[in-house]
Order: sequence, then structure tokens, then C-alpha cells
Amino acid sequence: MEETPAARETLTWDGFGDATRTLSRAIIADGFAPEVVVAIARGGLLPAGAIAYGLGVKNCGAINVEFYTGIGTVLEAPELLPPELDMSYLEGRRVLLVDDVADSGRTLALAVRLLQDQGADVRSAVIYTKPTTIVQPDYSFRDTALWIDFPWSAQGTVVEEDAGLEGTA
Repeated sequence: MEETPAARETLTWDGFGDATRTLSRAIIADGFAPEVVVAIARGGLLPAGAIAYGLGVKNCGAINVEFYTGIGTVLEAPELLPPELDMSYLEGRRVLLVDDVADSGRTLALAVRLLQDQGADVRSAVIYTKPTTIVQPDYSFRDTALWIDFPWSAQGTVVEEDAGLEGTA
């Protein structure tokens, strides 16, 4: 019997552009004017940059959090990795926190709490929200229960590709 591949949500580069422009417009329409855009690395780096451009925000930073170690495999809890963001700069500022997906929501919850603990006025934005998330982002492009293939990670690393291995990034 032939195995059927699991259904997936596929985001194309064009779809990515549409998603980040739509999110930028929703943030503006809501009246939130962030002074700083902070990405949750790695997945939030590209969406955060695109949204920062869409909003005209030049102050950007990143929080490095590891949680997913592969497709469907996670650490016991999200962990912060170096280098660290200069959190003292965020006190009293409006911060937009951006990630690619709110899946379990544990990474997003950790990052929101860290920024709020620094005195930042935080709102969060993601491209996708899953029904399993423990925290609802303030802005989301689309809801899905499927595994998501993002254009920047679906192929895995070039080392894996050149070795003929299936992507695991």
C-alpha cells in the first residue's frame, strides 16, 4: 500500500509578500504604531523584516529562541539562545513581536512575557495561527491546523540538499 503524504499548507514567496503586506495594513488599521519590530529567530526573521518595511519601521531586533528541533519534534520548553537583544532599549516603547507561526504558542508566550517584563508595550503578529496555540497573537494572516512549508525552510539546508537528504530545517 502506497503511503499518502500528510496534507500541508504551502506558503509561496508571492503568498509571503501578500501575507506581510496584509498584516502591515491590519496593524496600521488597528492604530498600533510600533517603534521597534522584534523577530523571533529564526522563523520570524523574514516576516519581521518584510513587516518592518511595510510599516516604515527602521528599528529592528531579534530574540533567538529554540523550540522546534525538526518536523513535529520539540524541546521540553523554549530556550533563549545568544546573542541577546538589548532589552533595556525597549522600556516604554511600542514593540511589534513577529514570528512565522503560533503553533503551541509557547515560544510566543515566552517572548511576549520577556518584552513586557522590560516595560515594552507589546503586540504580536504571525503569518499562521494554529488551533493548538496557548496564546492568540494580536495579528494573524491565516489560521491552519496543517504543517506549514515556508519558502525559506521547506528545502532544508544546502548541505542536506547537496547530499541528497530530505530537508529537516
